[in-house]
This record gives sequence, structure tokens and C-alpha cells, in this order.
Amino acid sequence: MRFACFLILLLIPTFSMAQTRTQSPDADALAVPLRLDSGCSPAAQGLAGKPRLMRCPGAGHGFFAHFHGRQVGILGVHASDREQCAVQQHRYVDTLQEAAETSANVHLRNRFDNAWVAFTVKKKGTVAFIGGSITEMMGYRVMVEEDLRRRFPNTDFTFVNAGISSTCSTTGAHRLTRDVLSTQPDLLFVEFAVNDDQDASHAERECRRGMEGILRQARVANPAMDIVVTHFVNPPMLELLKHKKTPVSSGAHEAVAAHYGVSTIDLAREVAERIEANELTWAIYGGTHPKPAGNRIAADMIEQLLGEAWAEKDRGEQGKASPHKLASVLDPGSYSQGRLIAVNKADFDKSWVLGVPAWGAIPGGKRGRFTQLDMLCTDVSNAELKLDFNGQAIGLYVLAGPDAGCVEYSIDGGKFKKADLFHRFSKGLHYPRTVMLATGLKRGAHRLTMRVATTRHEQSKGNAVRILEFVTN
Repeated sequence: MRFACFLILLLIPTFSMAQTRTQSPDADALAVPLRLDSGCSPAAQGLAGKPRLMRCPGAGHGFFAHFHGRQVGILGVHASDREQCAVQQHRYVDTLQEAAETSANVHLRNRFDNAWVAFTVKKKGTVAFIGGSITEMMGYRVMVEEDLRRRFPNTDFTFVNAGISSTCSTTGAHRLTRDVLSTQPDLLFVEFAVNDDQDASHAERECRRGMEGILRQARVANPAMDIVVTHFVNPPMLELLKHKKTPVSSGAHEAVAAHYGVSTIDLAREVAERIEANELTWAIYGGTHPKPAGNRIAADMIEQLLGEAWAEKDRGEQGKASPHKLASVLDPGSYSQGRLIAVNKADFDKSWVLGVPAWGAIPGGKRGRFTQLDMLCTDVSNAELKLDFNGQAIGLYVLAGPDAGCVEYSIDGGKFKKADLFHRFSKGLHYPRTVMLATGLKRGAHRLTMRVATTRHEQSKGNAVRILEFVTN
């Protein structure tokens, strides 16, 4: 069995680490000194000595606790918040992780030399995380940060949280330079499988283009940068995996990562396999936005990956990292040169307003990160703007709320086409999304002409257009 390890020792309701763990003389065991808390039962308090935590044969995370050679408890999965918090606080999962076999869903494809040199030789490192709400929230990201601090206690870390709720890999590829590459990370974590699936509803091509855009830009910007892509999971993806089918988003992301030699964590498949084996439930995992238990599984798999990469005894403290080879382009239309264009670069008529919207008078939910930002706004039909850009694609990064409208656009004086900004999540929220207007253009200089359409989505309550940035590739 492979458990996400919630420590439940029979007769011992609570306990905590008393000392730093020590190596056991038994190759298959870890000797972990424990201190019993005062709330333990007399029977539990009578168990003196240093318990030895033994890994179950074939178990990635499960183990037995032995006191003086006598088995008194077994690990299992428990649904209560108390046990989840205990695991997160006391780090029993980490204690056992070093003894666990690496999951088949952990795909190590490089040595992580750059991060190793930064963390052990320079003793200073920048670690960035980009993704959607799963990254932005206090979840796996925070656990990975804690794990790195513990592994490298003398390293001065800078952690960059570039997660933005609801955003997909298309948005990620276009904002990568501003939000991530500008910080010059030594180690980058990427997470977009869930949002590419449920928020953007991307076809395989868009999943591929977004992920290749991120990975190729990162490789070009810093060939030594180490990268990990993690595929999280939602119910539709889980259902596909249950029937031995690979979800579109995680499958596309995995293919791109493998092509670029980037290591991956297929958490989606791991969760599906554990649920099928009755070792985990979706409720315990925590849903699309995992609870501590689910995030701990992800963080543990990442620790397995890094532990394996850094396990070589002859590595030493190398002073120079080896650059990663830049793979050939998979999709010429990928957003590998994706970037943002400020809205003040456009020429617009007097129907447009550049500034912070009067949000108090605008119905619909708002997220705080956007409420103080300048954006280019109008709700006037036929309001027009023009933008000169250089690239092979053009799009809009917008907030699309209950009143989101449609736009009509023309490239280089061509026929006008229509794009709907309203999203199915726009009904109650000013939803951040990237709408690509034109792709596959001949690379070079182009002009976008855009106007607000007189028609709108049947569920929209207006014709509003609120542009955060233009995006181009």
C-alpha cells in the first residue's frame, strides 16, 4: 500500500518530535526518537524506549511502529482535520519519505545541478512557482518551500509566488517574463493542467502551445534553470484516468516536458491509482483545490524527485552548473516568444478610459489583486482602438465579468471577425482570461483594429471590455 501518511499509532492520540532523527543501523528502517505528549493514555505513556518506524514491504508511504520489537500500531489514512494538521506540523511524512521507493509517477529527467550549486555552493537561491489557484493558495507551494528550507538550512532563499487564480498556460506563457523570468530563478515549478482543462477548456493544441511557450522561454532565458512540471487533477480528469485514459491537458503537458527533458510529477495519475487501490479517497485528497493531505502528496513526490536527483554521493559541491540542451521546436505556433504589451501602447478613441475602474458601482465579484490596476475600459458599442505589434499572434488579457461584451477585430485591414469575452464563470465574477484573437500570422509587423460589437453573449448584461494587457507572440 502507498499512503499519504497520517500517523495513527494505536493507543497514542498525539505526539511530537523530540529530537532530530538519527540513522538506524537497520537499512530498511529509520530510528525516530519520539516524545509522548501529556495527553496520552497511561497505556501509551508506558511504552518506553525509542520506537522504530518500519516501512511496510512494497509500501511507498505506509509503515509500522515498533516498540522494543513489539508491533503496536499501523499507519493508515484518516479523514479528520486533526490528523491532517498533525502530519503537516510534525512532518512524519518527510521522515519516511527518504525510506520510500520513488513513485512510478515521478519522472526524473535531469540532475538539477543548477539548483544544487545555487543552494549548496552559493548558498543563495531563487525558487519560482507559476500556475493557477492551486499554486497561488497556501498549498503544495508552501510545503515545498518548507522542505527546501529544511534540506538547505544555511541557504538564503527567495520564493516567488506567480500563481494567479483561474489562469491557464496561455496566460502563463505570455506573463512568464514579467512574473517569473525577471526574478532569475534557479528552480521553477509549473502547474497548469487543471486550469487548462476546466477553466480554459483547451484542446490539445492549446495545452501544448502554452506549455511549450513556458518551457522554451525558460530554457532560452536561462539554459541552466531547473524545472518541475506537476499535473494536478480535478473530477473530470480523475474520471478519465479511472477508465485508463489520459486527460488532454496533463497528456499534452507531459509530452512537451518529456521533449524538453523537464522532470514531471504526474500527481493526477498517482491520485487515481491510490483511489483505485482503496488507499485514498477524493474527499481525503481534498478536491480540485487539495486539502493539506492532497498537497502533502504532491510535495512528497517533489521531495522524492529532488532527493533522487541529489542522491549521488560523488556530486560534491560543484561550482558550475551544466546548461540544459535546448530541444527542437514542437509546435511553431507555440507561445515561445509570448509577452505582454501595455494597454497605453494602443491608439484609442474617446469612448475608452485608461485607469482603475469604479469597481464599487460595478456588479459582480472582484479579486483584490486586480482592483487597483489600471486597465483600458469601455462599455460603448463601436468604441475603437488600433494597436501596432510585432509577432505572429495577438490577444487580450481581460477581466470578463457579468457585463462582458464581444469585440470585432481586423488584422492588417482584413475582414473583421468576432470574439466573445464572456466566460461561463463570468456570471458572478470579473474573471481573468486570455482571449487569443489571431494566431498563425506571418512573423513581423502587424496592425490590430478592434471595436466593441453591438451584440453580446445571451447571458451577459452589457458590452464591457476591460483590458489588462494585450498579449503577443
